[in-house]
Amino acid sequence: MTDSSSSDIPRLGWFGSVKSPKLKSYKKQASNTPSGIWKKCSNCAEILQTSRLKENLNVCPYCDHHFRVNAIERLEMLVDKDTFEEWGSELRTTDPLEFVDKTTYKERLATAYENTGLHDGTLSGLAMIGGHQVALSLMDFSFMGGSMGVVTGEKIAFGLEKALEYKIPAIIISCSGGARMQEGLLSLMQMAKTSSVIRKLKNEGIPYFSVLTDPTTGGVAASFAMLGDVNFSEPKALIGFAGPRVIEQSIRETLPEGFQRAEFLCEHGFIDRIVHRHNLKSDLIFFIETFNH
Repeated sequence: MTDSSSSDIPRLGWFGSVKSPKLKSYKKQASNTPSGIWKKCSNCAEILQTSRLKENLNVCPYCDHHFRVNAIERLEMLVDKDTFEEWGSELRTTDPLEFVDKTTYKERLATAYENTGLHDGTLSGLAMIGGHQVALSLMDFSFMGGSMGVVTGEKIAFGLEKALEYKIPAIIISCSGGARMQEGLLSLMQMAKTSSVIRKLKNEGIPYFSVLTDPTTGGVAASFAMLGDVNFSEPKALIGFAGPRVIEQSIRETLPEGFQRAEFLCEHGFIDRIVHRHNLKSDLIFFIETFNH
């Protein structure tokens, strides 16, 4: 017994000298790992490498889910390189109603600018797509949900008027939660202003192509977004005026499956064509050339 216990002494001594893992140091290393390398698909829950996702135009390679993209990313996908000339960049949103809810409208605008670097959620300008000159407007959901205020309405109307002046196709990429409540009736007036210019385009036989992305709702869906000569949509985009819960509560009925999604609207004649993001540029070029001839 004595010999056995004495032989265990160095073994126990070695075991006692082993230090516990420094978990705090591991946590610290993890916190220093660059963020944004991976992204989880909100549809299929697959973990995706952000760089690969961007190469695939922000479409999930596993389930084909179309992630939302901002206006600059959309420009890179659609427009011939270095051909976009922006109009109306000097326009700034004001606070005509001095609106206050949980915070002031001015504070919300300042936060939106800090997060996006944009003074408004819409870009408008002249561009080339497949060598064809177009008047292009793009809405950015990252700026206050892509909501339509006076500046957005002015930029879109201005772009449509330039299409009328230059006799070139007009294209609007919609991505919006609707009219901006902080500007009240002034935001709703943009529905009529933009729609009236579209009527002028139709009278002159100048094509207007509307591209609806997820989401396109409210006053935007109820005005220029649905007035295209051809209404395109990305797959499974949410499109409609009021939300499904509001409609169900109003009519006291259960809505059909897929209601307000692009596929449902296409089946019922509200959308002309559902186009995968990879094919959108080529489809636009095809229809531009068709109308030009």
